[in-house]
Amino acid sequence: MGHGQDAGAQGASGDRLLDGAADPGSLRADVVVTESPQVRSGRIVVNAPPELVFEVLADPTQHSLIDGSGMVRSNVSGPVRLSLGAKFGMSMHFLVPYSIRNTVMEFEDGELIAWRHFNGHRWRYELRPVLDVNGTTVVATEVTESFDGRYARVPCMLGLIRAYDGNQVAILKTLVRLKALVESRVRSGDTAGSAD
Repeated sequence: MGHGQDAGAQGASGDRLLDGAADPGSLRADVVVTESPQVRSGRIVVNAPPELVFEVLADPTQHSLIDGSGMVRSNVSGPVRLSLGAKFGMSMHFLVPYSIRNTVMEFEDGELIAWRHFNGHRWRYELRPVLDVNGTTVVATEVTESFDGRYARVPCMLGLIRAYDGNQVAILKTLVRLKALVESRVRSGDTAGSAD
């Protein structure tokens, strides 16, 4: 969801504990090699159905709970549940505090959500159900998060601020935090998706 510290190319672990969650430091997300140098992606499997994972992603009040960049502070405006075209504001911090307005550009309920801010680049989450060995029951969700600079209005800016490298690391940390949060809620029976 933003800039992070360099954690290597193999994967990254979360670096902050979530209340009631497994230690994110023991979890790993994997780098996904993409066809474009302007797209950075990571992937993790969350032991929960896609609808539970998606509820966290579609609720901007929960983004600060999973943010691996350390930049997202809180949701400041917009709907509780996002949809295509929804606009939402976030309180952020990168060197100085600031606010940013985002617009949901891609949305398929339970499967895909992507948003952008003024420069146009996108943060995208794609969810795919993982079936049991019989191929009949959903047992987990494969989540792929991407930072997509192909839509940027000022693409050179992304290179200047090292957005690709920073977001690659932040993606891995965010995925670990997402997995830890959702799985802790499943273990505790809090599957309603309430913000902690």
